[in-house]
Amino acid sequence: MDRLELLKYVDHTLLKPYADWEEIKLLCEEAIKYQTASVCIPPNYVKRVHDAYGEKINICTVVGFPLGYSTTEAKVAECVQALKDGAGEIDMVINITDVKNKDYKKVEEEIRTLKETLRDHILKVIIETCYLTTEEKIEMCQAVTKAGADYIKTSTGFGTSGASMDDIILFKKYLGPNVKIKASGGIRTIEDMEAFIEAGCSRLGTSSAVKLINNA
Repeated sequence: MDRLELLKYVDHTLLKPYADWEEIKLLCEEAIKYQTASVCIPPNYVKRVHDAYGEKINICTVVGFPLGYSTTEAKVAECVQALKDGAGEIDMVINITDVKNKDYKKVEEEIRTLKETLRDHILKVIIETCYLTTEEKIEMCQAVTKAGADYIKTSTGFGTSGASMDDIILFKKYLGPNVKIKASGGIRTIEDMEAFIEAGCSRLGTSSAVKLINNA
């Protein structure tokens, strides 16, 4: 694959809590120039980016981020506001405490509620693999599938580790056919990008992809 083609898989990401407007603008301008799949930005920047760039850019933002333990009602409100502000895609974090309590049905219902709120807009479900056992990851594959989400996503990038190839292989075994995979966190080389795409990922979440391609 041509290296510039790799960027079409990338959610060009900047989620650090101290990101300023100049950094967000640079992210957006790179995304437009290199035709990345989206920019993934903090919710408070969604309206400003939409006002500045309009339909030139696909805006992704995060909900329940990065810890996931806000209530379903709060996550729904975040989704509604994000859509109003101009977001096209949402990356939500599951409630990991529910997973640890083996309340898998509750996780599934929350995902379903958010997908019903978003309707045709893309919902990616972050399960934060670094905190889960293999059994819990399998349960989350089933919950994401049954709830009708568009993607399962490995990580926030704020946990103890990011995407791993073992997790992608596990996802492919247990996800339903309509659920795509986003690898995120710790993708720091072109070889990483190529490997995750070849393994079956439809999206990559990374802040370094454009820089990597330019340096290459």
